[in-house]
Amino acid sequence: SQAVLKQFLEEQGLNVSTYMPNRLEEGYGLNIPAIDKIISGGYTLIITVDCGISAIEESKYIKEKGIDLIVTDHHEPQEELPTALAVIDAKREDNMYPFRNLAGVGVAFKLAQAIAKRLGLEEKSYLKYLDLVCTGTIADIVPLVDENRVISKLGLKLVAVTRNPGLKALIESTKYKNVDSTAISFGIAPRINACGRMGFEQEALDLFLTKSYDEAINIADRLNQYNRQRQDIEKTIFDEAIKQIEEYKLYNKNAIVLSGDNWYHGVIGIVASKITEIYYKPTILVCFEGDEGKGSGRSVAGFDLHKALCDCGDYLEKYGGHEMAVGLTVGRNNFEKFKLAFEEKANTINQEDLIPIAYVDEVITYKDISINTVKQLNLLQPFGEANSMPLFVYKNIKVDSIRTLSEDKHLKLSLKDGNNLYDAIGFNMAEYAEYIKIGDKIDILTHLEINNFNNIEKVQFNLKDIKISYK
Repeated sequence: SQAVLKQFLEEQGLNVSTYMPNRLEEGYGLNIPAIDKIISGGYTLIITVDCGISAIEESKYIKEKGIDLIVTDHHEPQEELPTALAVIDAKREDNMYPFRNLAGVGVAFKLAQAIAKRLGLEEKSYLKYLDLVCTGTIADIVPLVDENRVISKLGLKLVAVTRNPGLKALIESTKYKNVDSTAISFGIAPRINACGRMGFEQEALDLFLTKSYDEAINIADRLNQYNRQRQDIEKTIFDEAIKQIEEYKLYNKNAIVLSGDNWYHGVIGIVASKITEIYYKPTILVCFEGDEGKGSGRSVAGFDLHKALCDCGDYLEKYGGHEMAVGLTVGRNNFEKFKLAFEEKANTINQEDLIPIAYVDEVITYKDISINTVKQLNLLQPFGEANSMPLFVYKNIKVDSIRTLSEDKHLKLSLKDGNNLYDAIGFNMAEYAEYIKIGDKIDILTHLEINNFNNIEKVQFNLKDIKISYK
């Protein structure tokens, strides 16, 4: 968001600087010390991107100092809006814009587009940033429908031939051969996020602003290092959280709320996501440093996490986010009260809603499978939130071989139906090797993909679930 808006405004002749809060020390958005630093620099206008909608007191402080403020955000607003020249957020109750699910970078992009139209600029003045807007939109896990689909569909074409040295270097560092929504979601986005989570948030912005490809390569290498560090820390916290859940049987509750001393709060959002995925319950993790706790939460379909926090707001010092993901600050003296209040809110969830449901597109057989079929399905890309990759069930297929990969992390199968033999890969599904054996007939839940090895294309199953077929 910053890279797009900074470059666009500078091209219009403005003197533009950026301020990126250190999430480990300052949190995610506007804060008084940051505002004071900006004012001391002689700036007369502050524009927020992907934050600011809940900065009520901070916005009043900015006005008192005689500085103008424009808020661009896509998070859920509270009852009171910030005091500003403009508050641009399609989730406002009085919103008239026809699409409310833009990513933070999408809202910043629409501001640039509106300015360009007002100034009578050519469309290319803002459309040339679609590679970055597309990357941010997919990385933000917003629904890839309506205008987000247009942004991501057209943007991916620019990403593939990007002239941005930083984006180009980062793509090359991921080793993804095909630059699609999957490459952005699992290759590019984690590396961008990792530097902020590790306290080096400026690196990602520098990457997208640099004009030097050599510098971009060096920054991309550092982002890869931060990502590896993030993975190690994340695993430690994840193991500790799972131990608590199993020891205290927290899986019997409708929601999971956990805290830990000196957990690294830059990664607890990722851990909360993984726990939500495993137990399919709203999850909030809080890390305490002294008496202050900073937390992240993730939800399941049908439970509005932001609304639940609003209802428990008396026990929180600060909070924000949206239906599926939130951030919060809570004092140690109020944590147990907040936990009980939140769990009480979660008790309104129907137990049947806490059972994950896979929405299958079709039951298929060998007659439906071909390279051409997969290529036709790929026309539905980009896949992502609200536009999932088609999901199929294939029943009664025979296990021909079994092995595990990557130190017993992934599952690799050969599956046979008559004379038809298929490769199948199950990422993070190695435990299934303990329950199935060669010769078993199984039903699989799977995506279809093309595996290109030695320039030979073959259809491959990307497994999501397995069960023994009924006899």
